[in-house]
Amino acid sequence: MDKIVIYDTETTNSTIWGSIIEVGAVVVDKNLNEISKLNIRGRMPEGEVPSAKALLVNSTNIDLLTKGNYSHYDFLGAVEHFFSKAAPAMFIGWSNLNFDRRMFHFNFFKGNRYPYITHSSPNTEHDGLHIARAAHTLNSETLKTELTEAGNTSLALESIARMQGFDTSQQHTAFHDAYTSLKVLRIIKDKHKENWENFLRTSTKNSVETILKNEGIYTIFENVKGKNMMYLVCTLHPEHCFHPSYSSWGYLFDLRRDPEPLLEMSVKDLKANLKKLSPKALRVIKTNKAPVVLDKKFALKEKAYLNLDLETIQKRAELIRSSKNFCKNIQIINREAAEEKAQTQTQEDLLPEETLYEKFIPNKDTALFKIWHSSSWEDKLKLLDKFHDKRCSWFGQKIIYQEAPDILPSDLYKNIKSEIARRILSKNKEKWQTVGMAYNEIDTLRDQADNRDDKEELKKLDDINEFIMSIEKKYEIA
Repeated sequence: MDKIVIYDTETTNSTIWGSIIEVGAVVVDKNLNEISKLNIRGRMPEGEVPSAKALLVNSTNIDLLTKGNYSHYDFLGAVEHFFSKAAPAMFIGWSNLNFDRRMFHFNFFKGNRYPYITHSSPNTEHDGLHIARAAHTLNSETLKTELTEAGNTSLALESIARMQGFDTSQQHTAFHDAYTSLKVLRIIKDKHKENWENFLRTSTKNSVETILKNEGIYTIFENVKGKNMMYLVCTLHPEHCFHPSYSSWGYLFDLRRDPEPLLEMSVKDLKANLKKLSPKALRVIKTNKAPVVLDKKFALKEKAYLNLDLETIQKRAELIRSSKNFCKNIQIINREAAEEKAQTQTQEDLLPEETLYEKFIPNKDTALFKIWHSSSWEDKLKLLDKFHDKRCSWFGQKIIYQEAPDILPSDLYKNIKSEIARRILSKNKEKWQTVGMAYNEIDTLRDQADNRDDKEELKKLDDINEFIMSIEKKYEIA
């Protein structure tokens, strides 16, 4: 990949119910030299209740939240345009695969835009934290680091930046954090020239699946209870190396274990024995989360494997690989566990915003997105009937309510406003942020700020509280 987009987001809340309000990105070439950049803020969409804690973290005052140059709709359009123009590229953030990528998924989904822009062909996606974890585990002098309260190495971006002596005065603003990620990746690339390309080779789901299906012994990296660990593992039988219910979960066998006592066990006995083993015999890698997978030579130096000769390790790997029934039994155990979990989960109806991963948007509808966005607001309203997926129609109605409410028929306007009011004024503990939950959060944060005698934060919380009151007042008469 000739271009890399290093990016970061700042948001109002969690992935499904919150909104991205700031994006920072730096486009670089394969040598990490800067090509272009994006530093953009947008307003919070109408009808949402923000998290006070999120606003404090990313230094967002109410004026920034409500009076910025870009509405949320225009903001997402500008980001989508920038990302499209940067393609083909590899997208990298810091712990982005656990948060930022999902924020884009849901914000673009709710915005009637293609959700998977950062990692669908021709683009790929990796995670700076995964790269740093592997690099620092291989060589503890890669980065200057400090310890967490639990005594483990901290690879949090803010901590790393401070320890490298970087300016952190603008931390938790999107562009600053994106550029900080770039500076850290430059250090890693310089100190791991021989492995840099190998760090990046698992940036697609297909590349990881290929590793799992081929014969091989590898080094993988995990963070276990705050500790960065390295494991020597082998692939399983190619027909039974994936979780039967979660297709992006692949399995590898930890070669510190002698597999022979496990191979002929019944499913019941195997399940009981696998539960007892510590460290675990099976390691999970998620094919869509860019796990770093390197040559076996690195883990062979680990204490757990030092006393094993290569012949023993290869014999164990061959046994695992060729034991089809054993690998099949592992799948049976995991299928049963997934079915038990599914039975305990709530069966309540999901709201449209929650269903991104439940059902794909029809291709006919995604093809309509570009036309819909390029149309006037009046035509957008007319085009809503063209969507086959009712979710796209609902999202379109809500976007028009937020951006051009005057063109909505009065009954439709009232229906949308009533639905928003029903959600945000709920007295229950909901999955989304309600007005009541926001007040409780503010009270907790006030107590903490009082204890620190932090007058500046108390003033910010007063402003946020006043803003929440204005939202409540607007919707209590809906």
